[in-house]
Amino acid sequence: MRPLWRCRNCGAEWPCQPARLSLLVEYRENRTALLLYLGGLMAEAREHLARLNPDHAPDLHGRFLAWARVRG
Repeated sequence: MRPLWRCRNCGAEWPCQPARLSLLVEYRENRTALLLYLGGLMAEAREHLARLNPDHAPDLHGRFLAWARVRG
């Protein structure tokens, strides 16, 4: 749900656990594409959330990207 960036199904911050699992399955063959997709969404979310609360610039890296990195 934009501009709040909450899951339509469970209401948790998006990407929630079910969304993360779904994205990992969808992009299982191309993790780079997943990271690019999430990076674009993170930029959009940062803009939306900053407009809703100008005094608080959210750090969204962990929420959008850190979980999707390839574990070595």
